[in-house]
Amino acid sequence: MSTAKTTDKDFKHIWSNITTNYSHWLSFILLMIVAVIINPSFLSVTNLTNQFVQGAIVGICAMGMSLVISAGMIDLSVGSSVALISGLGVSLLNKTHSITLCLLFCLGFGLLLGLINGIFITKGNIAPFIVTLATFSAYRSIITQLGQGGPFTVDKSMYDAFRYVASGKIFGIPHLMIIFILITLLTGFIMAKTKFGRYVYAVGSNQQAARLTGIKVGNVKTMIYCYAGILYGLAAFLLASRLTSIQAASAGDGYEMDAIAAVAIGGTAMEGGRGKIIGTFLGVLMLRIIQTILVMANVPPFLNGLVRGLVIIVAVLAQSKKKHK
Repeated sequence: MSTAKTTDKDFKHIWSNITTNYSHWLSFILLMIVAVIINPSFLSVTNLTNQFVQGAIVGICAMGMSLVISAGMIDLSVGSSVALISGLGVSLLNKTHSITLCLLFCLGFGLLLGLINGIFITKGNIAPFIVTLATFSAYRSIITQLGQGGPFTVDKSMYDAFRYVASGKIFGIPHLMIIFILITLLTGFIMAKTKFGRYVYAVGSNQQAARLTGIKVGNVKTMIYCYAGILYGLAAFLLASRLTSIQAASAGDGYEMDAIAAVAIGGTAMEGGRGKIIGTFLGVLMLRIIQTILVMANVPPFLNGLVRGLVIIVAVLAQSKKKHK
């Protein structure tokens, strides 16, 4: 009888450990099973590769969002930042005919936009929600005005070379897939193996305690937004390369919601202090799988926003329940 009770307790302990620390893997596997049941060809190499490619650009943005949320902050300016950077990047490309200069500009301008967010939040002592809501509106307004509501289109002379950056392959593996994985590994290394990564979690867990231990909280917050900005710049460059025509009013639309949803369902605590980069990586893929399932189930595309909202709510509720336990 005692052995049976012990075994039951052990099972509950193991299950609790799985649902607490590996819920992102469990969710990913369950979604894969559902997708395969609906369409057995879902596991084909072509389809799986396509899931990576479709989610890569948002995934890169989500890596930056992981740091932001892990520090207990938020960034609503993602989509507008991507639109502004990509539009201006295409304009520069058309003038210089240099892909390298375009890339450097996108990364540098992304850094600048992140720095602007960071300075207003730390030096102005304004809530991240308010600052990034303001820049979300401002950046979209600027690029729409510059484009007069029209597209920023890559010149024909640069079309093939520039498009190859995002659409090309190495040994049959798409560039976007490789870049997404590399950015995930880099971000994972930063968060797990560097002082800066530990500082991010410390700030998200308890800012006052972090300050008392000598951490310069303001500098850490600014650096977080700068790193996120660089990733938004890279995402903008790749988006411009993939589409070769940036619609000022709609480019990057909804990226902030997708990034937040990926971070949330990946297991990062929305209140900060705890995060999983591999969880965000899987979260991006899970969003793609969910969208694919909706398409296969003939769900109207206009309901995608509803699904994203429900995913965020369910993920946060699950986190809240774990924290309470």
